[in-house]
Amino acid sequence: MPRSSRAIAIEPLSREAFAPFGQVIETDGAHHYPINQGKTERFHDLARVELAGVHARPLISIFEGQPYALPLPLSLVERHPLGSQAFYPLSDAPWLVIVAPDDGGTPGTPRAFRPAPGQGVNIAMNTWHGVLCPLQRPSSYIVVDRGGDGNNIEEYTFDIPWLIVEN
Repeated sequence: MPRSSRAIAIEPLSREAFAPFGQVIETDGAHHYPINQGKTERFHDLARVELAGVHARPLISIFEGQPYALPLPLSLVERHPLGSQAFYPLSDAPWLVIVAPDDGGTPGTPRAFRPAPGQGVNIAMNTWHGVLCPLQRPSSYIVVDRGGDGNNIEEYTFDIPWLIVEN
């Protein structure tokens, strides 16, 4: 590890561990019921979409991300003060979710989570987080976030990068 970096070990993603930053999107343990004459199971209300500001509206997008390699230097995080941001992978390719608590207007110590196949996240409004971080191969994600008037992004660059490492 380079001297100028601080190490953050990757954790498995769980509802409990991720709760301070938003919600885990997964069908395991979720409220569900049959629809469409019993041919479809609806897993209902998996995350809370948050929208604030002038003319706020939800957006549904597909992001196609290029892979990162580990160990991963983390120098930049961002947050969205006017809306939540949900990511759900369209494949079982590995990826990371990096988040950080707010510490008086700047990000505190980051945490890195590795979602299991079938898990996504909804990052709460105004929560510091890293960029989309697929591992091993290019990957696509459904993203639900906010459109509308106003500045909905704030970026922060760490003076000393963190280093995301395997456990």
